[in-house]
Amino acid sequence: MRVIAIAKASPELGGCDEEGGVIRKITLPLARREFLKGSGVLFGSLAVGTLLAGLAPSSAWALELKTLSSEQGQTLMAMGRILFPHKKLPDAVYALLAKDLDAKADTDAASAKLLKDGAAWLNQSAAGNFAKASRATREQIVRGMEGTAFFAMVRGQCVTSLYDNDMAYAVFGYPGSAWEKGGYITRGFQDLKWLPALSKEASPPPYMG
Repeated sequence: MRVIAIAKASPELGGCDEEGGVIRKITLPLARREFLKGSGVLFGSLAVGTLLAGLAPSSAWALELKTLSSEQGQTLMAMGRILFPHKKLPDAVYALLAKDLDAKADTDAASAKLLKDGAAWLNQSAAGNFAKASRATREQIVRGMEGTAFFAMVRGQCVTSLYDNDMAYAVFGYPGSAWEKGGYITRGFQDLKWLPALSKEASPPPYMG
């Protein structure tokens, strides 16, 4: 599993059925703006009172882009929200999508051209600013790009960028890896709270050999 460096080493996150588990603190990709020397910068803050704001030492975050501009990064973030919409995920998570795409652009000229041209097309189709267009307009524009190489690249990157990071884990309630703790079978494998309780016959004790 790919690990995105957004959290420092910290105590383990408690398992599904461990009431005394320690909630892992999150270190946001924060940087002083005067030290950012890249082509673009994405920055923002977490909403006060939210789960992530309570786990992070600071509500402010910033990410540096090496090849893409700030506007192009914001456009890609907005496209990511259309492709994989999650109201609970803050912009800081979607900024990871832009940063990962920027990393591709930084190492491959063809990818850089594809992303820059795609972002320009999105903005042109939205009368100049895709990120600020209405949701209906953005969705219509993105649907019109299905089947293109640009669409495929952004959608494919969304899968890992948006879901394989500590912020998403905290929002969705994923307790983290369990293989080194013996797996999930004895650690809340059947603790789904949104399903009705099953009978003992339908859900027998696990076979432990």
